[in-house]
Amino acid sequence: SGEKTVPTPPPPVLKEKEIVYTMTLHDLDEMEAGRSRGVFSLLFGGGEEKEISPDIRAAVDERVKKLVENKGGDRWAEIVPGVLFIEEGHMLDIEAFCFLNRAIESELAPIVIITTNRGITKIRGTDVEAPHGMPLDLLDRLFIITTDTYNEEEVRAIIKERVRVEGVRVDDKALAALTKLGVEKSLRYAIQLIAPAYEVAKAKGRDVIAEEDVEEVAELFSDVKRSVEHLKRYEKELLA
Repeated sequence: SGEKTVPTPPPPVLKEKEIVYTMTLHDLDEMEAGRSRGVFSLLFGGGEEKEISPDIRAAVDERVKKLVENKGGDRWAEIVPGVLFIEEGHMLDIEAFCFLNRAIESELAPIVIITTNRGITKIRGTDVEAPHGMPLDLLDRLFIITTDTYNEEEVRAIIKERVRVEGVRVDDKALAALTKLGVEKSLRYAIQLIAPAYEVAKAKGRDVIAEEDVEEVAELFSDVKRSVEHLKRYEKELLA
């Protein structure tokens, strides 16, 4: 036959196994802070939770620097910058913007993505008006990406994905009704109706959202435009 017996290699057999741990610098800071509290506080829970001191952060940074620099020939660690996503960036105040300006100059600074839907507005904490409510010196360092309004197919795709994430089911007519609300009212309003529509469906003994469930909760919960119209209509009675 074409088979050949290969003898087992004599012991000891050298085996190598690579284990990779992924953690953040904050995790290392917390580990170092816990070590500095002492054994008693770790076992019995004593001690007050405080902000991590600059000395501990500096010690961790120095230790990580030695692991990454690879002076001994073996690379023990690698730092991978992450992504910082800030929604509604115009809500940050001037102190937060000053911190961001300094932080993004760091060699290991993450990719910072800021979203906003404001035009010319005041920077919080100041009387200065600026585009998007952000300081001009920060805007000069950013790439600005403009976005367009979602079309009907995009709204439908986003709602379908949201339904999948929430673990509920909708029929085709209900999906069409939610899509229509997302186009005519707002996408956020349509997404917010998914949960109450599912509760209405369950109350009726169904596990699938139907068109009538969407219509019922849409009648019950107003969107911003309909709420403003209601306030204007009954303005005098409400003020009285």
